[in-house]
Formats: sequence, C-alpha cells, structure tokens
Amino acid sequence: MNLRICFLITILLLLTVRAHAQTTVINFDKEKVGESPKGFTTALTGRGKPGVWVVTKDAATQSNGNVLAQTDSDETGYRFPLCVYDGFTAKDADISVKFKPVSGKKDQAAGIVWRYSDKDNYYIVRANALENNVVLYKVQNGKREDLPLRVEGRTYGKKVPVPKDQWSELRVTVKGNLFTVWLNGQKLYEVDDGTFPEAGKVGLWTKADSVTYFDDLKVVTH
Repeated sequence: MNLRICFLITILLLLTVRAHAQTTVINFDKEKVGESPKGFTTALTGRGKPGVWVVTKDAATQSNGNVLAQTDSDETGYRFPLCVYDGFTAKDADISVKFKPVSGKKDQAAGIVWRYSDKDNYYIVRANALENNVVLYKVQNGKREDLPLRVEGRTYGKKVPVPKDQWSELRVTVKGNLFTVWLNGQKLYEVDDGTFPEAGKVGLWTKADSVTYFDDLKVVTH
C-alpha cells in the first residue's frame, strides 16, 4: 500500500469520526419562565432541602434569553442539589456550561456532573467564587472525595479566580479515565480515575446556599 492510499484512508477515517460526533446545546430559551426545565430530573446528594431549579431571566444583562437558576439558599453544608439531563447517556464527552454565581454566604458554587448513575454516584467538577478554586471530585455511595491531579497529586484542585456575579465558562473533556478541566478557556489540570468506567448522564450541580445561574449547556459526544 503506497503513501497516497494510506493518506486517503486516514482522511476518510477522520471524516467518519467527525460525522458521528453529536453536539447538543441547551439554552433554555424555549422554556417557560418560572417553571422547571423540560427533559431534566432534579435530585439531592446529602442533606437539607431539595434544590429549586427554575427557568428565569438574568436581570443584569440585556439579553432576551432565559437561564436556569438554582434558587433555594438552604445553608446545610453537605447539600448538593442536582439537575440531570435525561436526553442521553455518554461515556466520553466534551461538556461545558456558562455559569454565574449570584449569592451565597457559605458557598457560591457551580458544577458539571458526568457519568451520573444516581444521586450518590457520579463525577463532579465545580468552580467556587468564594474559595476561588476549581476542584474535581468523585461522589461514591454519597461520599464526596476530591481527586488528585496528574503530576501534582492531591492539591484540592487548583486556585484560580472565579468571578462573582459574572458569567464564566466551566468545561471538562472526558476520555476513558482521563478528565481535563478548563475555566474560561484556560486549561487548569488533568485527573486520571477509573472509579466509574461506564456511561452515565450529564447534569448541573450546586452546593449549600449557592444561588447560581446556568446557561448554554453544551455536550459533544462521539
């Protein structure tokens, strides 16, 4: 087989892979303000009141679009409201969401959940505007544990500015046991973990008394 044929086969394989990529973007603009978003299921890890997830407007912007808000400010510490997308399950994916920490005395957190099987078993990466850090955890049997970074070890994630009352973008790319975390386009770190190897659902997450807005949940799967 000559080099020209090998090159053509490689191009065809790349085009085939790209053709099978599926992109889903959820911006809540067609949802009714004041109601829970269609196609999502809410849940709670830990204790305290369940989260209140409703479609709303961001009064601080000029946009006519809707956002998703977690609005209940119960201060219970080990309280993690979830809003899980029912549309598909995925093992590997590129997941991102825009988020805005609005208020919270204990926490101002926003997170992405993946490989979710139930309220007590999933991965989560979250940004916190009070702590100014981004941490990746596993939640196994209801117990949350931060995971060590590749090369750097257990550092409790990465210290990085997380603006309050401003929109930012959190992103994680998931491939096998390797998870790569980004904030506002900046690559922060990688984590290697095999606790949950199977496909699962994708969702959104907050902590304690965090009132947080979310928009443009984007999932790219192959």
